[in-house]
Amino acid sequence: MIGYTTLGVTNLDAAKTFYTKLLDAEVLLDVGRLAMIGKDMAEPKIAVCEPFDGNAPSVGNGSMTAIPGGSREGADKLYHKAIELGATCDGAPGSRIEGAFYGAYVRDPDGNKLCFFDFS
Repeated sequence: MIGYTTLGVTNLDAAKTFYTKLLDAEVLLDVGRLAMIGKDMAEPKIAVCEPFDGNAPSVGNGSMTAIPGGSREGADKLYHKAIELGATCDGAPGSRIEGAFYGAYVRDPDGNKLCFFDFS
């Protein structure tokens, strides 16, 4: 089970705003250069941080954070909300594995890849 995923960002305040609004969540822990965002510390979270080594954040090739939409409509809603909040499309909502997987892909303002999905 995943406890949290950490995403490197260039503007911590902007990232906290993006993810709290996108996920209808809150900052659960803020230690200056890193913030945990979620609904409860016992549930999976997203952490946004300024990299510890002081270098610019970078996006991992092949790395992606997948966030359940709860339904196809929920995945669509998260996708459109992310776009409204400044994300860019990285794959419009649609069936990826016919009858088994539905996904919608974006890049957050720092280029981190997100997938909003539903298994149906």
